[in-house]
Amino acid sequence: MDVELARQQWESGHARVERTRGDRRRYAALTAQLELVLEELRKRVGQTFTTAELANAYDGAADWARDAIDLADAGAPPSPDAATVTDAAFHVYARGAADYRP
Repeated sequence: MDVELARQQWESGHARVERTRGDRRRYAALTAQLELVLEELRKRVGQTFTTAELANAYDGAADWARDAIDLADAGAPPSPDAATVTDAAFHVYARGAADYRP
């Protein structure tokens, strides 16, 4: 995956999550889901990575991230915001890349 395109998608997802700050309950739910995806990223990517490696991990992330979110609350309906949360999590995680630049 193209790193710049991925970064744009991640930034957009992060912005969509941040726009929900005014709705405390929704924002709390999204940030809880974001933490679940971040935990999965730590397992899958590790602590030392480049943005290109992270972009490669992004390919197929929609499936495993949705699974992680849905499994955390098995009684709830599937999250309609899983894609947004996934993008936001990658945006946050990218800040730890060895070659990160804002």
